[in-house]
Amino acid sequence: MDDAARALVRTETSGTELDDARALYQAGYNGSDFRAELSDLDFSYRYAVAGGPDMSLRSSMYLGTIRGTVQPENEYIVSWLLGGRGAVDLGADESVLVRGLPAMFPTGKRYAFDFADYRQNLVHFDAAFLERVAADHEGVLPGPLHFDHRAVPNPEALRRWNACIDEAARLIIRGEPTPLQQAEIDRRTAIVLLDSFAHEAVLMPPVLLAPRNARLRQAVERMHASAHLPLAPAEVAEEVGLTPRGLQQAFARQLGVTPTEYLRAVRLDRVQAELTQLGPRDTTVAQVAARWGFTHAGRFSRSYAARFGEYPRNTLLR
Repeated sequence: MDDAARALVRTETSGTELDDARALYQAGYNGSDFRAELSDLDFSYRYAVAGGPDMSLRSSMYLGTIRGTVQPENEYIVSWLLGGRGAVDLGADESVLVRGLPAMFPTGKRYAFDFADYRQNLVHFDAAFLERVAADHEGVLPGPLHFDHRAVPNPEALRRWNACIDEAARLIIRGEPTPLQQAEIDRRTAIVLLDSFAHEAVLMPPVLLAPRNARLRQAVERMHASAHLPLAPAEVAEEVGLTPRGLQQAFARQLGVTPTEYLRAVRLDRVQAELTQLGPRDTTVAQVAARWGFTHAGRFSRSYAARFGEYPRNTLLR
């Protein structure tokens, strides 16, 4: 990334108008049905951002009550209360935030929240950036990470996280980091996040780690990274320097499947991950299947059952 793209950004918004605050937070967190009301305190709000495109440090102050539903897009977010109260993912998976204790925003679904008279710090990570770091650091394939927002890091993990955030704040908020310093603190903070907060990812198949399978590994990584997009095997073959026939032979020889069968399996894995994370109140099997490109309900259900030993509806209900 060039220096201009990585330039440090500092912004601050504040005011005393209830409608302005509601619009700010609803737009910033892909929200809907926000309800903002006055509390016993004089209403005001403040929202500040400092950082670059990969990671930013944020602070929020809101004197009043605010409720609604959100689903942040293309971001992973961790936050901790400094004052007031807050609860996320209202209902069966509800998590009441504890002052000073960092917690991940729920991932992979839309959820309801309820906050009042709060001060809060947050760290936003660009989704593609954090997924790339996870692939390098943990040996997983690039793709969505699923964090358990109710899990509490152990004391040693919290100590490392707090120390890393203190260092990042000194550099980003109170300093003038160079592009290289910014990149280093972004990556270091991402690694501490991954080491501290419980999450799941798609593991890299061991056979693909051998150097002699470099082109096949590139093809598989491309499929995992772009499984949500229209992707033809010929396009993958060209990108990794193989002919379509050569790609077919590599998959058959090393993995025992065709590229198309492998990509379909990747998409089935993504469907299972979403059905496992969500529930009947959040989505339907048909919606998730459509999102991952499956068009025939019967064939999809049979393929899913053959791969996972149960029908997709049973996964969702569990």
